Amino acid sequence: MAEKHGNLSINSENIFPIIKKWLYSDHDIFARELVSNGCDAITKLKKLEVMGEYTFPDNYKPAVQVLVNSDEKTLKFIDNGIGMTADEVEEYITQIAFSGATEFLEKYKDKTTDDQMIGHFGLGFYSAFMVADEVHIDTLSYKEGAVPVHWTCDGGTEYDMQDGNKTTPGTEITLFLNDESLEFCNEYRMREVIEKYCSFMPVNIYLAKENAEQEYETIDEKDLRDDDVVVEHIHEDAKTEEKENDKGEKETVEVSPAKDLVKINKRPVSLSDPNPLWMKHPNECSDEDYKEFYRKVFMDYKEPLFWIHLNMDYPFNLKGILYFPKINTEYDSIEGTIKLYNNQVFIADNIKEVIPEFLLLLKGVIDCPDLPLNVSRSALQNDGFVQKISEYISKKVADKLTGMCKTDRESYEKYWDDISPFIKFGCIKDSKFAEKLHDYILFKDIDNKYLTLKDCIEENKKETAEEKTEENAEEKKDENNEREPEKTTIFYVTDPVQQSQYINMFRAAGKNAVILSHNIDTPFISHLEQKDQTIQFKRIDADLTDELKGDGTADEETAKTLTEMFRKNLNNDKLEVKVENLKNESVAAMMTLSEESRRMQDMMKMYNMYGMDPGMFGGQETLVLNANHPLVQYLAKNQESDHATVICQQLYDLAMISHKQLSPDEMTKFVQRSNEILMLLTNK
Repeated sequence: MAEKHGNLSINSENIFPIIKKWLYSDHDIFARELVSNGCDAITKLKKLEVMGEYTFPDNYKPAVQVLVNSDEKTLKFIDNGIGMTADEVEEYITQIAFSGATEFLEKYKDKTTDDQMIGHFGLGFYSAFMVADEVHIDTLSYKEGAVPVHWTCDGGTEYDMQDGNKTTPGTEITLFLNDESLEFCNEYRMREVIEKYCSFMPVNIYLAKENAEQEYETIDEKDLRDDDVVVEHIHEDAKTEEKENDKGEKETVEVSPAKDLVKINKRPVSLSDPNPLWMKHPNECSDEDYKEFYRKVFMDYKEPLFWIHLNMDYPFNLKGILYFPKINTEYDSIEGTIKLYNNQVFIADNIKEVIPEFLLLLKGVIDCPDLPLNVSRSALQNDGFVQKISEYISKKVADKLTGMCKTDRESYEKYWDDISPFIKFGCIKDSKFAEKLHDYILFKDIDNKYLTLKDCIEENKKETAEEKTEENAEEKKDENNEREPEKTTIFYVTDPVQQSQYINMFRAAGKNAVILSHNIDTPFISHLEQKDQTIQFKRIDADLTDELKGDGTADEETAKTLTEMFRKNLNNDKLEVKVENLKNESVAAMMTLSEESRRMQDMMKMYNMYGMDPGMFGGQETLVLNANHPLVQYLAKNQESDHATVICQQLYDLAMISHKQLSPDEMTKFVQRSNEILMLLTNK
């Protein structure tokens, strides 16, 4: 083939099907685009009025009407905005997207106007063809002497345009729905779509059935408005009843006063709130306003803990409200919803490019007119500006939390148990956020007091220093020898009820522990340990500390005898057994599991590796027997007793119950054995 040089050709024939079918991910989004175009047209007319270039007629009320007609299979979108001339229809509608793109981008690259690219490219309008076989436009420009325009297109590459008959400025778009999209001429379906995308657009939006019979309502005459259409004045006489008084005499009593009522045409109810709460200044909003908005938008009737009102004009425009919801972790999944808006136009939920990942656990709205949207207004362009927005949101949340901790520690502690999952997740995901919150992370101890990480370290350092005094005296090494930094151990509890035995032992020994019961806590403490090599976290049943041990050591022969005895009676040759002299003589047996093994087990659970044997990773519990307890002493001296097996099994299960939940089979055997033991008592 001979060498050939030419130009790529992009025209309406090959680009139009793409616009109609693939530009938008959701077909119902056409409603957002057409309503939004109507709102833009009204906004532009308002600006002209403010500039003195246009005067509104008497009783002008800006509105977008959506009319459904199931009989004709049509949808109409009507606005009383700026309208278009024939030339403007040619420019904005018929010259699809790419012909004027360069000129437009050059003109509006500084984003100094509120004009939207989507409107100038005409792509928003063409979303109508995803649901319609044919589309009509009737429009009249606000300009004096303008001629109305009637434009039609059947979804192909040809259109017709002629003089129309519209008499008032604005635009009316009629969609003749295709067979696959007839759901959209149903009033209830369209209400759902409009409420999804258009609930907070800056213009009132009304939905009605076309050619529906007039509906009426009756109101008190004193509530009559100037714009109400009065059908009838109604006077209702006072209502009386004959009743018996205290003396037993009958008398006529007024039960309802006389009323002057008015029958009027039913008032239309807007589906949008043109002045949403986030557009107001925080000083204008009461606590009840925030709570009511939360209930309305998120259909959550549990009150939020608190909220952050974002209100920024420089270096970019961003407004919004973020709510920290109250979560019942036993039943609720921790999954929030952040609704993203662009000039009060709904874009999508939970767009991760704008909203930091950890804040997706929250609920709220964010409105940023400066977002670099693509031409379908459905997704973000890859822009470094987006990252700045994300960082700002993260910073504002951090500032709110640190400020609350500094100025209102009591409220901060009250909220902590609920908000800690958000904060801990944020610290793991965002290093800057972690740095800001480092000194404001709280740990609740076994006495329900809240400590900072610094408090925990200081408290445990004292204990460690006392333990190391004698060791340091004996083990002096050369200064040149490299040694690992000494670690401060912070003990924790995952289940205060189940681990109550260990907690009581800790209290008796004068030691403290913090409660870490949420599933985020395991990765969080690993994160802290990675950031600070001088601290380590251990569950209170990970090992026996010196404070829990009494004087002396258990006899080696006794330890060997008990080990063999328990392995035999429990039918477990691999059972790890230790015999110790514990200070608390009331504890016969307890379980320990190394911290490393426990974390491995937690990881296995996280990744649903339930079929694997924890012992493969050294996940073997150790049974600790208290040599000072009478039961243990009895077993050591009476190996051949008839009750030895039962006692061994019961001690093992009791120790395990304080450590973790028994399996259904293990629990069944434990209950049966407990009943048998009780029966033995009755036989004495």
